[in-house]
Amino acid sequence: MSDTDYVLSKVQEAFAAAFDIDPQLVTMETSASDIPLWDSVGHLSLASSLEEVFGITLDVDELMEMENVRAIVRIITPKLSEKV
Repeated sequence: MSDTDYVLSKVQEAFAAAFDIDPQLVTMETSASDIPLWDSVGHLSLASSLEEVFGITLDVDELMEMENVRAIVRIITPKLSEKV
């Protein structure tokens, strides 16, 4: 499993926890417009879920960049290597 596949699978877990959706609905192409509950309040719930699933902290600039799953994976992947 590549790093991207691993991160995507954990992102799917976070989406399932935050929005109570089937994780398989979440792909690298998923954006906020694809998830009805992914609004400003939902974004905070998702951020909290991502921090919990990955054991990381996200700053405000990173949260602002997270407009789609591809951006989320791009932001989180380097944070995992920092944790080791």
